[in-house]
Amino acid sequence: MKVLNYIVVLLSICSLTSCEEVIDLDLNSADPKYVIEANLNDINSTQTIKISKTVNFNEPIPNEPVNNAQVVVIDVAGRAHAFTSNGSGLYTSSNFKPITNGNYSLSVNVDGKEFLSTTTRVPYVEVDSLGILKDEVFNETYYAVTFKFLDPINTANYYKYSYSVNGKPFKFSAVFSDKFNNGLLVTHEITERSDADKFVLGDDVTILRECINVDVYNFWSDLQSINPGSAAPANPKSNISNGALGFFSVSSAKLYNVTITDSSEEE
Repeated sequence: MKVLNYIVVLLSICSLTSCEEVIDLDLNSADPKYVIEANLNDINSTQTIKISKTVNFNEPIPNEPVNNAQVVVIDVAGRAHAFTSNGSGLYTSSNFKPITNGNYSLSVNVDGKEFLSTTTRVPYVEVDSLGILKDEVFNETYYAVTFKFLDPINTANYYKYSYSVNGKPFKFSAVFSDKFNNGLLVTHEITERSDADKFVLGDDVTILRECINVDVYNFWSDLQSINPGSAAPANPKSNISNGALGFFSVSSAKLYNVTITDSSEEE
């Protein structure tokens, strides 16, 4: 039985310095390839891009950090923002907060190769209410955080969610398209079904909600649909040139905090 109670949405004014998420790009590539993970948003001014290189399948590490790249992001106004290597394949800019909608470009030069990408920052779609959903499945109790909002009509919209539980690193949760509910009142359920990671009573959950463009949606949708048991899973479709794996995203985003409580205890 499902019980759903909505509460007034509370936007978290969060002091987190990073909203990096833990993702596992165990990619189907026999030849070493560069992997660029550039997930930029308007939460704060500190942005991080991760660059690595795939290794042979029999190596003890999944990838090799790349620390000798030149990384530049060009904003809507044509200003160049250089990202500086901090080691471990991480490149950081401490003064880049994308607040203008439009096209952003990425340039990565490493070992004589150039990788380019362009993405679009789209407007944020506000949330009307935030809730907790309790679900009983085969005598197991699961909780989900729900987002209820009116999807803009006559516009293709794409949404991405990541979550952090009790201050742990963010993990990718899901992406959604409005293909079948354009312009309608929509509810998105964010949950974790695995016993190890499922939400339980008392958990403090922070959810990063991003409005993304179609190219970024396609990457995460591919990743979401990969069957871990497949002998040769396909690589998610990248929006970066020259054979690089990964993605470049500049999103409009907000953070939401909620404590998991039994809905039957709420007024």
